[in-house]
Order: sequence, then C-alpha cells, then structure tokens
Amino acid sequence: MLTISGSAHTLKYWGKRDKDLNLPTNSSISVTLDQSDLRTLTTASCSSKFESDRLWINGTTYSLDTPRSKQVLADLRSLREEVEAKDSSLPKISHFPLHIVSENNFPTAAGLASSAAGFAALISAVANLYKLPTDASELSKIARKGSGSACRSLFGGYVAWEMGELENGEDSKAVLVADKKHWPDMKAAILVVSDMKKDVPSTSGMQLTVHTSDLFQYRITEVVPKRFIEMKDAILKKDFPKFAELTMKDSNSFHSVCLDSYPPIFYLNDTSKRIIKLINLLNESVGETVAAYTFDAGPNAVIYYEQKNEKYVLGLLHHFFNHLDGWSEEKFDSKTSSIPESYPLSALDKDVYSQGVSRIILTQVGEGPTQTDDVLIDLATGLPK
Repeated sequence: MLTISGSAHTLKYWGKRDKDLNLPTNSSISVTLDQSDLRTLTTASCSSKFESDRLWINGTTYSLDTPRSKQVLADLRSLREEVEAKDSSLPKISHFPLHIVSENNFPTAAGLASSAAGFAALISAVANLYKLPTDASELSKIARKGSGSACRSLFGGYVAWEMGELENGEDSKAVLVADKKHWPDMKAAILVVSDMKKDVPSTSGMQLTVHTSDLFQYRITEVVPKRFIEMKDAILKKDFPKFAELTMKDSNSFHSVCLDSYPPIFYLNDTSKRIIKLINLLNESVGETVAAYTFDAGPNAVIYYEQKNEKYVLGLLHHFFNHLDGWSEEKFDSKTSSIPESYPLSALDKDVYSQGVSRIILTQVGEGPTQTDDVLIDLATGLPK
C-alpha cells in the first residue's frame, strides 16, 4: 500500500493552456505536508477475475470511467506493456481490470489538495503494482493528466511544477526543489474553515478565469515567472521572510484574479479574511515576518512558520481557537507559547474571531510516497476490507 500526504501551494497553479492534457499557464511550487497529519492510503490490485476497473474512496464507490481516469490508467498500462515485452517471464497483467481502494483523512473537494493526493496515490500504487522502472518526474507527467496538482504530490519536501513549452506536455512535469531535510524547521498550521465541497470546482473555475479575467494575463506573463525564480531561491537559501512575502502575495494575487473573473469566484469568506488580519497584525507586532498565510481554491488557511517562531504563531492561534481539536501536548506547548505584548488583542472581538473554524491541524514539511505493509483490499474477494 502507498501512503501520500497532502500539500499546499506557495506559488499557485491556476489556469490551463490545454485542458485535456492539464497543461498549466504558469509554473508553480508547493510544500508537501507530513503524512501523519494529512494523508491518502491507497492499495491497488489486479486480476483476470475482476469484471471492470473499480475505485473506492473512504468506503464510497467512484467511477473510473471518466476521461482523466481512463487516460491515466491507459498510460500506466502502456508502460507495463513495455515492461512485459522486454521480459517474457513476467506475468501479463497489463490488461487485467484494477481494483483500487483509498482512504484519506481530509475533506474531499474543499480546497485542501485532496484530489491531488488521491490521484498521486492512485498512480503510485498502480506503478508499484506494475513494478514500473519509472522515476517520479516521469510519473508526474501521468499524474498531471489526472489532477494538475497531483504531479507535485509524487515528491516530498519543496516541489516545483515546471509548466513546460511543448504542445504534447512532455516537458510539463514536477521536479524537486529541495527535500524535507534541507529545511526541516518549516511548520504549518491548517485552519479548516469549511469541510464543504466548493461552490465552484477548480477545473471550471480555472477556465472561467482564463476566459474572463483581465488581470489573469498580467499575472501569468509578468508576475508569476519572476516569483517562481524568487521562490525557489528563497527555499534554497531558507529565507523565511522572503518565502513568506512571496507566499502571501501570491495567495492574494490568485484570489484577485478569481474575483476578477466574470462572474466573480469567491473562495475566501469572512472567516478567511479575519485570519489574514490576525497574521498581518502578528507580523507587525513582532517587527518581522514570522508567519505566512496562503489559501488555495477554498476558504481553508495554511499558516507557515519556522520552528523558532512557533511560540508566537501557535500562541496567537491558541488564544482564538483553543476550543478546537488538534492542540495535543505533542504538537503544542502552552507553557512556552506567548503573544507579543504589542499585539492589539483588545481591538479584536474574540467571540467574532473565534468563529468559523471547525478544526486545526498542526503539521510540518513531509516526505513523498511511502510504502506500508497495510492492505486495504481483501485479496480473496478483491473488495475493500
């Protein structure tokens, strides 16, 4: 079985130049989060006795008879056929129907990269079943066709998705910027504002923005290319203030083009906006940038910070959200946490600012796909256990 964690963008992917191949209009960067906190577990099995390809996610059956799923599985089967052609002793399993079972512990389609992790886990599990001698960057080209952001989930640490230039997408792939060990002090607090499915799915939202936003072309031609270089440099130099500035600016820019779409797309809500204010006031009070907010296509906030500034970041968040689950002693030390004396708590209505968040997840930068001994499929029946 394969385990894959979720990720959060620092430089957003939004917009496609080819919707069939999932080719993006700009390069992007994300941070893979720890599997112990956000993860997808997936088992893949194949048999001549299975009647058709089937997928179960958290106990619910989902169709694999979609253009994206069919293309992904066709690509994986084609690679397996190549392996079988080179070694006649191998079992001919490339045309056997597949049964795939996944379990994840974070909201599906709520803006927390669940579909990305899910497709990445599916592809990794099938590739492992097929024993494909393919590196992560090559597999990322297949993952991209299923879910654009999935290509980055095949790596741990800090990952770039290079948009590429070729029409066939062969140079549009994920590459490692730096692994977890390079900058292990990066932490993240996820404030789950909504577990609900998004009003506007990412795919249709992207196309609406591409076709109607006047700001969009400026973002992809002038803003993001420069930011992409600067973000990679900030990660390699472990320059948190620069990383934070770019992360927050890009989140703002992304939601600006969503708002500039016609009709406008609202992924942020009032709770999201209050979280932005909390973080901006924290940085002002400390006198330096110690925390960075970012929001993907949904209202949920990811707050990045370094271990050395955890006392301020978690001190502030705990003041407002201590009623939520997630504050385990392992993750949070109330004795060492504090709020800067200059923070204007008296100007903020705690009853108002404490509302709208359903749970908090304290996590950190994590590893890429990991094999486990657990199996989610009953091998005797081919059905979920």
